[in-house]
Amino acid sequence: MSTDYQTNEAKSLLRRVLDSDIWYSFKKSKVTMVAAGVALIIFLAALLAPLLAPHNPFDLASLSLMDSLLPPSWTGMGDPRYLLGTDDQGRDVLSTILYGSRISIAVGLASVAFAAVLGITLGLVAGYMGGAVDAVIMRVADVQLSFPAILIALLIDGTISGLTGGVNREETAFTVLVISIGLSFWVQYARTVRSSTLVERDKEYVQAARLIGLHPFLIMLRHVLPNVMGPVLVIATINLALAIITEATLSFLGVGMPSTQPSLGTMIRIGNDFLFSGEWWITLFPGALLAVLVLAVNLLGDWLRDALNPKLR
Repeated sequence: MSTDYQTNEAKSLLRRVLDSDIWYSFKKSKVTMVAAGVALIIFLAALLAPLLAPHNPFDLASLSLMDSLLPPSWTGMGDPRYLLGTDDQGRDVLSTILYGSRISIAVGLASVAFAAVLGITLGLVAGYMGGAVDAVIMRVADVQLSFPAILIALLIDGTISGLTGGVNREETAFTVLVISIGLSFWVQYARTVRSSTLVERDKEYVQAARLIGLHPFLIMLRHVLPNVMGPVLVIATINLALAIITEATLSFLGVGMPSTQPSLGTMIRIGNDFLFSGEWWITLFPGALLAVLVLAVNLLGDWLRDALNPKLR
């Protein structure tokens, strides 16, 4: 009986999704479907990098400097083992792109999750509590908004590196990047959630929750939060593209992922050093993949914003 009930529930949920306005909007937009397909392919390729990559670029024992700076195999001067050529360390560019996109996407997802949790929490507290708490949180947000996100990320990255003395930089680079990017993006979530919470907190269902004696934290979590998540999903989708770009920028500037664990930004930085000597493939292929990934995610974010906007239905 339990299995049949769960099956029926799953079918009912699937039916509701297929009959929803969002699914109709998705099917109606060919550009969105192509963007979703491209993003899904890149995400799956990154996730399955250990299975798809012909070489392991992180296995230093398998690298040979004799294979460094080989052009793509289809140019006629390359090695058939390396379809997109090799970099200055002899790493296969195709394999490094697969593993590098994995790192870039992981940093983007983790930093967006961190920024969302922090921003949503502060936005809920500021909007629901009001008063001095609201004023302090929003003034901090206003000050941060006066600086570009990349400068905030650079400042935080430099501060953390200074406090730790740069010890084990290669081991902590991922965590430092996530914290730096996350702390530079939380403001958008906080301001959006705060404005929505100011509207929701005076509605009847919140008043009823107060009357029965629920703790303010439970009211914010159970009643207010589900009703302010629509705009948050849009911001998270768009911020994922921004986070990936920010990680690539930081890595390009030399304060992101190290050369031993190259992300897409690190590969572009490495390739830039050899660009004018004719080794164009080291920069071109990761740069192209980065551009395609960011474009696809941005298109999905634009579609989601329109799909969740009741004025455009």
